[in-house]
Amino acid sequence: MNAPQTPPKLKVATCSLAGCFGCHMSFLDIDERLLTLLELVEFDRSPITDIKHCGPCDIGIIEGGVCNAENVHVLREFRANCRILIALGACAINGGLPAQRNHLDLRNILEAIYATDTGLASGTQVPNDPELPLTLNQVHPIHEVVKIDYFIPGCPPSGDAIWKFLTDLVAGQTPHLGHGLIHYD
Repeated sequence: MNAPQTPPKLKVATCSLAGCFGCHMSFLDIDERLLTLLELVEFDRSPITDIKHCGPCDIGIIEGGVCNAENVHVLREFRANCRILIALGACAINGGLPAQRNHLDLRNILEAIYATDTGLASGTQVPNDPELPLTLNQVHPIHEVVKIDYFIPGCPPSGDAIWKFLTDLVAGQTPHLGHGLIHYD
């Protein structure tokens, strides 16, 4: 008699673009339920694993908006490698706080920060090094760059909301966040 086969674990990747990393902190607020989640999924690229490139995955979770060329590259890599892509939090969904600079001239912002702010050494200038990613003129929500399958709102979403959403998805159900799991404060 053969033992029942356990289904293969889903592969999950996460990353943070332009944001505060608060959504990943909420993800960690799943606390001990992370151990239960690890019974169901395997992590690919993630700050949890320190893997730098996304391989083929079932689920990709992105927090943060798109503010530079590196963000565009990482986001497109995720879309190409993830069957399902989730926008996590306000920055990924609408640009969040980083998008507050969108109504200002980028050159003026960079000059004020790097060249004209009081207390800077004389001769300080805006960094211009090929190692630095090209800054975009605007911060964009990720759905303006790639197709997104699901959105988990909040700033940040709670660990409970992330847990409910992921366990629904892993169980093959359409994720549903009922009353009390979505907060905008």
